[in-house]
Amino acid sequence: MQYQFLFALALPEILLLILAVLVLLVDAFSKSSDRSLTFWLTLASLAAVTAVSAIQWRDGVEGTTFSGLYVVDELSHFLKLASYIAVAITLVYGREYAFKRDMLTRGGEFYTLTLFALLGQMVMISAGNLLTVYLGIELMSFALYALIALRRENINATESAMKYFVLGSLASGILLYGLSMIYGATGFLDLAGIAQVIESDQAERLPLVFGLVFVVAGLAFKLGAVPFHMWVPDVYQGAPTAVTLIVGGAPKLAAFAIVMRLLVDGLHGLAFDWQPMLLILAVLSLAVGNLTAIVQTNFKRMLAYSTISHMGFVFLGLLSGMVDNQPIATEAYGASLFYMVVYVLTTLASFGVILLLSRSGFECEEISDLKGLNQRSPILAGVLMLTMFSLAGIPPLVGFYAKLSVLQALVGAGLVWLAVVAVIFSLIGAFYYLRVVKMAYFDEPEGEVHAVPTGTVSSGLMSLNGLAILVLGILPGGLMALCVSVIDSSLGF
Repeated sequence: MQYQFLFALALPEILLLILAVLVLLVDAFSKSSDRSLTFWLTLASLAAVTAVSAIQWRDGVEGTTFSGLYVVDELSHFLKLASYIAVAITLVYGREYAFKRDMLTRGGEFYTLTLFALLGQMVMISAGNLLTVYLGIELMSFALYALIALRRENINATESAMKYFVLGSLASGILLYGLSMIYGATGFLDLAGIAQVIESDQAERLPLVFGLVFVVAGLAFKLGAVPFHMWVPDVYQGAPTAVTLIVGGAPKLAAFAIVMRLLVDGLHGLAFDWQPMLLILAVLSLAVGNLTAIVQTNFKRMLAYSTISHMGFVFLGLLSGMVDNQPIATEAYGASLFYMVVYVLTTLASFGVILLLSRSGFECEEISDLKGLNQRSPILAGVLMLTMFSLAGIPPLVGFYAKLSVLQALVGAGLVWLAVVAVIFSLIGAFYYLRVVKMAYFDEPEGEVHAVPTGTVSSGLMSLNGLAILVLGILPGGLMALCVSVIDSSLGF
């Protein structure tokens, strides 16, 4: 149902904006060096918007408002809730790290900027118009630029922020140019109008396809797919680890949302044009990501190339959905959504281990820093093992089922050769994941052995994170069915 102005549909965004400003004002008058009040207010804000979104989803609140600019459906509810949880876990993991790196002494911008980045992600998730897509991307991106440069005295963080800003601005310009060409070819900015014009074959074909190329390039940059991946390893390595997790976690869910909104919902009529583009991006991402990760010695950089390869799998799920059989297409898109959620879950755990192992004057960034981890902290070593095995796709962990569901979608779409290629590169990628586990369990620690703090909220949450990876691998049916149901009810292809 479409409404011209129904502010109740956008209640989570309105509430988060008010709460973020409130947190900012309270923090301005706070004298605490660790910004504990700001931290708890931020978590309370996330809990409040989580409750609102959950109630809206339970009550079946759906519709379009602001003249088609904003869409509320099951997909938006699901991805927003996942984003809230991911951001909350990130802040719990990163609190001690940020305090020890003097990121909180000047103010609580670490928390407020994270809330504004989340607000941008929420706008992206509910975007029903080309203008809303761009607005959400820029709101999120500017907050992330500032977060990466938060440690102004750190040359690596400053360099990463500059690289991300320059390349991100270039990608935003490319995306905006593509969106303008689509508008020129169809005469519509809202995605429903664009889809209708394309289906009726009334659009100008040449500028439409050119615009599509630029749009796919911009989206590939946001997801970190090859050949638009240059920023990922540099930003992941150079940014403070707490900020790296903010960049590599929840924003991936928002980027996935706009891919679904733009390509699957708005530009579904051009599927035979963008499907080969996604195929090339997927294969290149799998190849470059897995092969380059093998030679990395920096753990954060290795995880960055791992991210690139996993985005290849997400694209495989998306392109396998372009078949005439709607149930098969729904299963394929559901598998892609499931894969993205699982990736974010395992990313939280992998970077969380780095955050908990880092201490004052020491960054746990090299793979060699993980040697003998089992002797220092069996719990963290166990979570690390579960995470690496899940990313490698080893049963019975949830990463195995995520890969299997995408491969089944490829076979169902008749792309058996592509499934074989994906399996081959996954086997190659298993090497560098198993190397990390080998160092944690079978190598002797180097240098002075430092005790790992236990009994904290972060370590308890880490245990739950690792347990979720295991339990969802043994019982994946509920989450998978939810993802398929969300896709089936939200996308009108």
